[in-house]
Amino acid sequence: MSEAYIVSAVRTAGGRRGGRLAGWHPVELAAQVLNALVDRTGADPALVDDVIMGCVSQVGEQSTNVARNAVMASRLPDSVPGTSLDRQCGSSQQAVHFAAQAVMSGTMDVVIAAGVESMTRVPMFSPSSLAQKAGMGFYQSPAINRRYHDVAFSQFVGAEMMASKYGLSREDLDRFALLSHQRAIAATRGGAFDAEILPLPVRDAQGLDTAEIHRTDEGIRYEATFESIQGVKLLQEGGVISAANASQICDGATGVMVVNERGLKALGVQPLARIHHMTVIGHDPVIMLEAPIPATERALKKAGMNIADIDLYEVNEAFASVPLAWLKALGADADRLNVNGGAIALGHPLGGSGTKLMTTLVHALGARGKRYGLQTMCEGGGMANVTVIERL
Repeated sequence: MSEAYIVSAVRTAGGRRGGRLAGWHPVELAAQVLNALVDRTGADPALVDDVIMGCVSQVGEQSTNVARNAVMASRLPDSVPGTSLDRQCGSSQQAVHFAAQAVMSGTMDVVIAAGVESMTRVPMFSPSSLAQKAGMGFYQSPAINRRYHDVAFSQFVGAEMMASKYGLSREDLDRFALLSHQRAIAATRGGAFDAEILPLPVRDAQGLDTAEIHRTDEGIRYEATFESIQGVKLLQEGGVISAANASQICDGATGVMVVNERGLKALGVQPLARIHHMTVIGHDPVIMLEAPIPATERALKKAGMNIADIDLYEVNEAFASVPLAWLKALGADADRLNVNGGAIALGHPLGGSGTKLMTTLVHALGARGKRYGLQTMCEGGGMANVTVIERL
């Protein structure tokens, strides 16, 4: 069986809700990433066998196969197909897995795995909320309600359950949130993101380019202090989760190019990393956010590795309780976790976060001269993907 290699990885800088990427139609935002991946490898765009794109809110501007629409808005030829997928927050990480499986099988040689989400233009929960308002019902069927006793599935409740189960206080979560900002500030000022970010012009309300360039993650709070984070209102009385220790709403597009040995030869490029292992599991959908823990345990066992073998970890900061619980359960080294900050500071563009984290992991391994990296993230419905990569 062939190996799967990452030869290019790029992302837009994150945009706040209503911020510097709000003027970009998500299809055109994603198209810029597709163009950049081709440009950075010098590939003949006709060699791309498929584009697999994660997107959670596939309605409105992100409907009707956003992946194919992004291809049509890019410089890729009409011969390049595209398909869109939804594994909730892990959508574009799953896109990487599908791309790797395609090239490893030999049925394809060059595949782009990508993700996009404009949370400004297509707000979170739009697919279900708009359908309900239109009288089209809700996704929880009678059989689901019977099985789970009419529970209202909620990531916010799950985040509180994680904190309670793993003995995490509000102070623990808020100190982690501050650390996320501090690491993101240091990475930004030190140029750690320069190679991975695709600078783009800010667009006005009419979608026209301005002279301003967006090249820095917009969500970083340079003035953040522990006291200011502690001062943010809790989401529920008696809880520990606040907007300050949870991920930020974010606009963004991200992607990686995945190839096999034939693809390497056809493109004439050197690989950045090899995909060493892939795992995905389902878990308890009520606590919902715990799946990265057993998924990581399974991945390490299948790969014949232990956590000490992994040099850097990217664990999505959907809520601070998720990576902190993961650290505690795995006995992992906190100094290797999200070394350039995470979604609390940089934002979480839902379907775009999988390839966002992968892009950062690939570049961080290269910059630090490390070998193995592991990426995982919690996903709606109680699922998690795990990807282990080896820098080359």
